[in-house]
Amino acid sequence: MKWIGERISFVDKKDSISFVIYPPKLGRKKTLILVWFALWLLIGGYVASQIFQDYSDQEKLALFIFMVFWLYFALRVLRTILFLFFGREYIKLDANSLRIKRATGQYGSAKQYFLENITRLSLVTLKENSFQKVYDDSPWVRGTNRIQFEYFQKKHSFGRKLDEKDAEMMFKIITKRIDKYLKSKK
Repeated sequence: MKWIGERISFVDKKDSISFVIYPPKLGRKKTLILVWFALWLLIGGYVASQIFQDYSDQEKLALFIFMVFWLYFALRVLRTILFLFFGREYIKLDANSLRIKRATGQYGSAKQYFLENITRLSLVTLKENSFQKVYDDSPWVRGTNRIQFEYFQKKHSFGRKLDEKDAEMMFKIITKRIDKYLKSKK
């Protein structure tokens, strides 16, 4: 097994290459995110308990609308926490297809893309001082996928929250291997 940076491991065989992308290592920031999430749950629990109190219909409607937004953000943060603790991306490239599996623990399904139908393989670059780059670097989001391609005019991507250098190295390896496989079929 070889490594690209600290987060990407790969195994290069004659007939295939496999990558595993691990979540970023955040250290104590993970604990802060867990504490923040626990407090978020307490706030939601308190507001939910107030819906059953003696309030007017308009006040109950306002509490209900608040709870809808609260639930949306609670689910987003829960998905991020699960990704940070248990998430992995598995990419396998062989002579016929590219398979991508996003897994949380053992849960996840693989999608297969045939090489002949993959077009416009490219890197997603974030501008250094852009809002998207700052947002992507924050620990409470799952982040942007850094390698994308088109498959039957639909965009697909992988490589969540990769560094620029690591994404470029992985991109070069994948493009060389795809070119090699496509040339061998001709």
